[in-house]
Amino acid sequence: MRRIDLRKSLFILPNLFTLSSVLCGFYAILIASAPDADQDAFYRSALLIIFAMFFDTIDGRVARLTKTQSAIGVQLDSLADVVSFGVAPMVLVHRWSVGALGTLGTLACFAYLAGGVIRLARFNVLTTAASGAPKKPSKWILGLPIPGAAGILISLVVAHTVARQTALRDHLGSPWLIFGVVLGLAFLMVSTIRFRSFKDIQLNARTLAFVALAIGSTIFVAMRFHVAFALVWLLASYVAIALLETALRVTRRVRGRNEEPEPEPER
Repeated sequence: MRRIDLRKSLFILPNLFTLSSVLCGFYAILIASAPDADQDAFYRSALLIIFAMFFDTIDGRVARLTKTQSAIGVQLDSLADVVSFGVAPMVLVHRWSVGALGTLGTLACFAYLAGGVIRLARFNVLTTAASGAPKKPSKWILGLPIPGAAGILISLVVAHTVARQTALRDHLGSPWLIFGVVLGLAFLMVSTIRFRSFKDIQLNARTLAFVALAIGSTIFVAMRFHVAFALVWLLASYVAIALLETALRVTRRVRGRNEEPEPEPER
């Protein structure tokens, strides 16, 4: 009787979580694209994408814990992200809001999807060694990760549905507002702005100050408006921190160049 090598079977485990993310994204597309889809259907679709984020977070950690990282796992994860955090959010957002803008809304959604695909392709190149094996994760990520971009949009859909009694809720579904957010996220994904990955974080004074500010302001937003807005603010804080750190880095670089002594003229 042939014995089963459990060690080799472990490679299936993280891939099952990845495929679970694809399933959630696919089902979210079916719900949001239904002809009779209403606000409740959009809300269910958004929740499915949140579940996809959960599985997307778990698969990498399972692979590292079981030491089953592989080149095919990296490629499969990126392909899954295109479905769950590229196509699914854009179908949802198009039906929910920006579709009212006609061709402009469609082009904005395509720009987001194109930016996400480029972002994932660049990520695969930067995180894969010449042999095809995945490299050690860095504490910095180049460009906004597509799950984070999708998270911002999905949090807006959830807040728009749940916070029915607030005046701010009426502005969240504005097609022009979502149009601007979608284009902004598309730019951030293909940009060279560095975002923290929290995988090799160093607890210095600046990092603690940023984290404390983000958490404190999120609690304030949840208490002042509605708990549904807390996720919107927290994800926006993640983007804001990256932009602020980039601005500080550029300022120091420019200041360092200006303080360099001028070379003495030749005699």
